[in-house]
Amino acid sequence: MTQRQLFLQHVAQTSDAPLMLEMNRAEGIYIYDVEGRAYIDLISGINVSILGHCHPNVVKAIQEQAAKYMHLMVYGEFVYTPQVQLAKLLINQLPESLDSVYFVNSGTEAIEGALKLAKRYTGRTEMIGFKNAYHGSTHGAMSVMGGEFFLRNYRPLLPDVRHLTFNCWEGLEQISERTACVLVEPIQGEAGILLPKDGFLQYLRNRCTEVGAMLIFDEIQTGYGRTGTMFAFEQYQIVPDILVLAKGMGGGIPIGAFVASKEMMDCFTNRPVLGHITTFGGNPVCCAAGLAVLQTLLNTNLIQQVPEKERLFRELLVHPAIKEVRGKGLMLTLDFGDTETGQAVISACIKQGIITDWFLFADECLRITPPLIIEEAEIREACSLVLEAIESVMI
Repeated sequence: MTQRQLFLQHVAQTSDAPLMLEMNRAEGIYIYDVEGRAYIDLISGINVSILGHCHPNVVKAIQEQAAKYMHLMVYGEFVYTPQVQLAKLLINQLPESLDSVYFVNSGTEAIEGALKLAKRYTGRTEMIGFKNAYHGSTHGAMSVMGGEFFLRNYRPLLPDVRHLTFNCWEGLEQISERTACVLVEPIQGEAGILLPKDGFLQYLRNRCTEVGAMLIFDEIQTGYGRTGTMFAFEQYQIVPDILVLAKGMGGGIPIGAFVASKEMMDCFTNRPVLGHITTFGGNPVCCAAGLAVLQTLLNTNLIQQVPEKERLFRELLVHPAIKEVRGKGLMLTLDFGDTETGQAVISACIKQGIITDWFLFADECLRITPPLIIEEAEIREACSLVLEAIESVMI
């Protein structure tokens, strides 16, 4: 049997139409298939490969740590040098109120931990999310996700959850003294990259403070320089009570985290002890990779280059079929206005050697979230191929 046949027979599928590209290696912004054809990864493995594929700093950190020790003990018992160093460096980039990190394996696990923390700290039960928000596929994360299409076959989910409309001020009055937390993406990703209207996040922050609800920012997609600052919340002059990170954090290695004050996080140590536990969270190899990613971002001007790279994408991606180029930094979308066109362009891009994708709640849109290392010549090449793909669909 071929690799593809074995893939279909033995690897659990998430759709009935996987891309079925058989890849052999990856480097920088390129992925190479088994026949040696190069593809430009214009979506960073869905916002994961923030430094591109196999960045030498990350590879070196993984190799060196793997040669020392890997898993030794469950989270929170042993003192792991890469874990401590990553926590300290991460905290150094954050406001004083965010000074305690809990490492996990993924974004959805980080969301689960953040929700538990908010309920435990406040003693409340109501959780509020937003329509067309995506936070992960575990039951808790799904419960606050705002898309019935993906939820209806898994109900009942968590009780005492309500969903508001992003950018709707009036709905925020529903946040009350019963509310444990409000979970929000500062920029809605899977909705097709929707930016907050001026003042919306500030009003949300004030409302949560007024009633004592914890404000959780899901920066799984927006964090680590994606929007032009290390974290998107920095651009809106507010600070969340709990910050959730993952995806780009490990540069291709699975790691996530939720960050809060030490006072809040200490809730997990008593009544009951082991209030939140994980076997593999904070794995030393993953933390070594995460440390290398963060050090690289801080020691280069990759984040500072993001606005200029955004400007170039916007300058080059002009076509009558594109109704809107939307987003911030290197988190952009091309909105084609209808699903048929959007899906056709995405398929045509793959034929042109461009890996791109759509969004869970916006399949008329094309995702552009390349590695931050992408250079001007590569942007020009990628945009030229995207425009060729659009032309091939419009004929």
